[in-house]
Amino acid sequence: MSGTVLIVVTHLLGSGHLVRAAHLARALAQGGFAVTLASGGMPLRPTEGEPFAFEQLPPVRTEGVDFRNLLAEEGRPAGSERMAARIAALEALATRLRPDVVVTEHFPFGRRQLAGEFLAVIAAAKAANPAALVLSSVRDVLVTPKAARIAEAQDRLARLFDAVLVHGEADFLPLDRSWPVDAALAAKLLYTGYLADGAGVACHGPHPEETSLRFAPQDEGSGRTGEIVVSGGGSAAALPLFQLALEAARIGPAAWRWRILVGRGVAEAAFRQLAAAAPGHAVVERARPDFPALLAGCALSVSQAGYNTVLDLLAARRPAIVVPFDAGAETEQAVRAEALERAGLASCLRLSGPPLTAAALWRAVAARIGRPVPAGGPRPDDGGRAVAAVKLLLANRVDRSRP
Repeated sequence: MSGTVLIVVTHLLGSGHLVRAAHLARALAQGGFAVTLASGGMPLRPTEGEPFAFEQLPPVRTEGVDFRNLLAEEGRPAGSERMAARIAALEALATRLRPDVVVTEHFPFGRRQLAGEFLAVIAAAKAANPAALVLSSVRDVLVTPKAARIAEAQDRLARLFDAVLVHGEADFLPLDRSWPVDAALAAKLLYTGYLADGAGVACHGPHPEETSLRFAPQDEGSGRTGEIVVSGGGSAAALPLFQLALEAARIGPAAWRWRILVGRGVAEAAFRQLAAAAPGHAVVERARPDFPALLAGCALSVSQAGYNTVLDLLAARRPAIVVPFDAGAETEQAVRAEALERAGLASCLRLSGPPLTAAALWRAVAARIGRPVPAGGPRPDDGGRAVAAVKLLLANRVDRSRP
């Protein structure tokens, strides 16, 4: 074994943070590390058969984009007793594992409302193993907070963290597009490439038994279905996009078939309303485990611009329209969507500002469908670069400890 790694993550709205943390955990385990992934968000898919250990904390979540108020499973506020139990569980885990590496997903750049537990697990890990590395793991784009919070995060990075694993590409979308990067922070940034999973999807998405009607392919030889595939990740944030897509489908010809893939975060009543509103040439179904295959065979993808969705788009290389989630103060998806558009990899539409209409969405679909996708842009990485970075950091730490 190369050492012991403890990864701590809490996903609050969708499942993207947990999915990315699981990809990292899987890559590190396959690279020879003994890995434990501790999740503080809502339980998702089972993790049996994974090469890493999984610990579920008493979960918390949020409602919509209200990240200040944490909720328990049934929707009541997560009280002080639950939050104390989370901290105690993390401290006990760090004490037992004595990790060589602690990875905090998104913190200290975000998850400020959970700072107490992240700081507690770092302190416990350092008490158990003073030589432990402390790393932050972040996606390519961050939501820039107020100046005081930036200063707080920069101070924690300087005092507590050895490096920052940035799961993106500096020449495609550098971190300073969304976060102020001074010289001290720049020295700690390690770009790992866009972190994808080479072994399949885990910890998110629908259960395997969730299947439904499939359209017969138009062209059996090419594998292309000719479908317009509309997706929105795992949360309810894509509901306005789904509604617009169905209206756009009614505008267009019946020969163009639409498939709307709805995540589990959308309530059953809303899902049934979408299904009832679908015209005959559109199908509404829950998100499926074979989503990458559907995407690879589609005529056009319409989606939001979350990290994992964009990875699927980059792998599929199909014509695409991205409609970033930008409610409240959310800017992350818009920054990523604009980078895709600059690279010619997708067209970007915005829900906010002048409201996006079904007619405008349909015009964008008609303009984009069938257009070739350029060969440039980033490619998903299976985690090899992240593993190499962690091993190098550990080697350097060992070297510094020698007389």
